[in-house]
Amino acid sequence: MSSSSLSKQDFQLFRDYLETVCGILLGDNKDYLVTSRLRGIIKELEIETVGQLLPMIERDSKLRERVVDAMTTNETLWFRDAHPFTILEEKILPEICEKQKSLDLWCAASSTGQEPYSISMIIQEFKKKNPGKLSSEKMVATDISPTALEAARKGEYDQLALGRGMPKERLIQYFDEIEGGSWKVKSEISRRVQFRMLNLLHAYSLLGRFDVVFCRNVLIYFSSEVKQDILTRIHGVLKPGGYLLLGASEALNGLPDLYEMVHCHPGIIYRKK
Repeated sequence: MSSSSLSKQDFQLFRDYLETVCGILLGDNKDYLVTSRLRGIIKELEIETVGQLLPMIERDSKLRERVVDAMTTNETLWFRDAHPFTILEEKILPEICEKQKSLDLWCAASSTGQEPYSISMIIQEFKKKNPGKLSSEKMVATDISPTALEAARKGEYDQLALGRGMPKERLIQYFDEIEGGSWKVKSEISRRVQFRMLNLLHAYSLLGRFDVVFCRNVLIYFSSEVKQDILTRIHGVLKPGGYLLLGASEALNGLPDLYEMVHCHPGIIYRKK
């Protein structure tokens, strides 16, 4: 499939379909992304165009899952932007421990596991510095991509993946080297995280209630209406006074009745009203 084989009509139909299924809004100039990410599937099915693919997706849920997977798997980093993890360790966790000894945390759009495992390392370090303050921690990490979740559960990363933000001292402390030069997350870090498949357009009520929600670097892919809906429903699963952390390029515009902005210097987080 060449870029020229994706007609404007097919691109528009696929773009509308993707937004309906998972909320992701492709820009006008993203036809190359559709072409490159679906090339393998189109070749395998021995068809020529995305237009031919659409009715097949409608009939076949497994194929639909593969197509959404191909379009939503994104690169991720360890300790991305740094300050959210500092805020978690120096502000949020001490505050929570003043009133309780348990922590419930949701990491949305967790991709291949780098963010939830980064959070788990921060929790581990906080517990070491503050013995007895925190006695139970539960983290739910969700993503729409079954491929990403499978990789996250495995917890094995090659040198290229680890080179994207993993400090050497934490690598040595929290990973075991395995065959082929890859490294596996130690059980003391991985056992804290439960990975589950979740489409952010669907209900969150079965996930539980949370003291902290990380929903970072995913809202940028949604329309403003879908974004507002997701933020409203996150508010519904946050415990009173719970915190929401967004990505560095994301802001909570509107919803003043639901959240108050907290300046952390550097960084901004949002507290449930």
